[in-house]
Amino acid sequence: MPSLPSLYNTLTRRVEPLEPLRPGEVSVYCCGVTAYDVPHIGHARAALLPDLLVRRLRRLGQKVTYVRNVTDVDDKILARAQKNGEEPLALSSRMALVYQDEMRAIGCVDPDHEPRVSGHLAEIVELVSKLVERGSAYVVDMPGEKRDVYFAVRSFPGYGKLSRRRIDDLVAGARVELGEEKRDPLDFALWKGASADEWGWESPWGRGRPGWHIECSAMSTRYLGQPFDVHTGGMDLIFPHHENEIAQSESAHPECGPLARTWLHNGFLDIDKEKMSKSLGNSVTLGELLRRNDPEGFRYFLLGVHYRGPIHFDSQKLPDGRVVFPGVDEAERRTDYLFSLVERLSVLAAGEITVVARPIPELVHMMKQVEKALADAEAGLDDDLNTPVALAALGEMARHGHELADLAHKRRKDDVFAGAAGAAATRMYGAVERITSQLGLLQSTPAEYRARTRERRLRLRGLTAEGIEQKVAERTKARADKDFARSDALRAELGALGVSLHDGAQGTEWTIEQ
Repeated sequence: MPSLPSLYNTLTRRVEPLEPLRPGEVSVYCCGVTAYDVPHIGHARAALLPDLLVRRLRRLGQKVTYVRNVTDVDDKILARAQKNGEEPLALSSRMALVYQDEMRAIGCVDPDHEPRVSGHLAEIVELVSKLVERGSAYVVDMPGEKRDVYFAVRSFPGYGKLSRRRIDDLVAGARVELGEEKRDPLDFALWKGASADEWGWESPWGRGRPGWHIECSAMSTRYLGQPFDVHTGGMDLIFPHHENEIAQSESAHPECGPLARTWLHNGFLDIDKEKMSKSLGNSVTLGELLRRNDPEGFRYFLLGVHYRGPIHFDSQKLPDGRVVFPGVDEAERRTDYLFSLVERLSVLAAGEITVVARPIPELVHMMKQVEKALADAEAGLDDDLNTPVALAALGEMARHGHELADLAHKRRKDDVFAGAAGAAATRMYGAVERITSQLGLLQSTPAEYRARTRERRLRLRGLTAEGIEQKVAERTKARADKDFARSDALRAELGALGVSLHDGAQGTEWTIEQ
């Protein structure tokens, strides 16, 4: 069994080799979405981290159990549902489906289990009851015959070990909200009492609904046990959410040890140099972005920054009124380059001749460089999922692949070279596929990618394929009539619209730029 990646563990603040509890099996839990609204681009980044890990581990032959929860019971959901005039679970179910569809669109594999709070009330109530029995939680009578349950933070000596926060420092900034009857300002709700006409479920403490933090402790234990191997989420969840998860789970099951052995957290995403926040009004929904850019291009953009670093997402308003995302546009152009590579290698490989009279030195050298780049890419992924290193190596592979295709075109009448080039193209394609499958790139065929990007780019520019074809036909006639001034003018006119022409033996083809 090959060695596993080394990962930066937030708990220890060190890069450490991943050592699963059970050799050959890895358990991964990801904090998913609170389903009260459509997902924004920050949700995509948070989903990408476990997706990369799962892909790499499965390539290494590990059996991975991947769990990503959906929070479908929450005060935000209730508030939004009341505003919309719909049932809370109807809203959260609808938003969860949008989230799932859009995560698939950007190439994220489906989790093995995707539990929802509403389907795991029994496990949550059982866990809260255990904490009350152990003295780690207490029940408070509230006005209106409601009863809340709070976790007693000071009952857990290890509180703060993930976030490196001291309880005394936390007390200084804590406050008790009006209507709360907590014993300590640091204590947090495990169960929130509700009146008979409020959204809730029955429990030993009366009608109510769970607090936010308890759900992940209950559901991760239900599907992965305790301890499990890897817990992921955004850096904004380190405190208080993940800190509270640890306190709950380890207080309820002290005999089991830590909740998770490795904690991975992705960095923030800022927009135009400001932290993205709905309260600031600068969040970009994933749906909005995918109407403007291809999902593979956006994924490439996210991969261009190490998962722990900040991502700077920029927007720009063009003179014609269009809003564009320059960084994602550039990533999409690089994605175009990769799909072009696959197309050219496929053509070469299809013409492979099985018997090659002699090795071709240029191709031998080229393949050595491609194999080195593949090794560099996988070494990058094993070094704390360093995707910028992997992308740089993939770019090197692509450069050699296009060089091979150019060389094969120049020497297409040399049968020996053509045979060797076909064999090299097959091997290159395999190397490219090996790394792109782990990065989650090139998940469509070149034809599918070209069709969907062409359709979207035409729509965004207000153009039609028929209009461009008409201009191309006019130019073809001008060339036939030797009216080269007219031909050049038509090329320039199309170029100003972002349309590039490619003259070949089969006629003129056109592409449209992002």
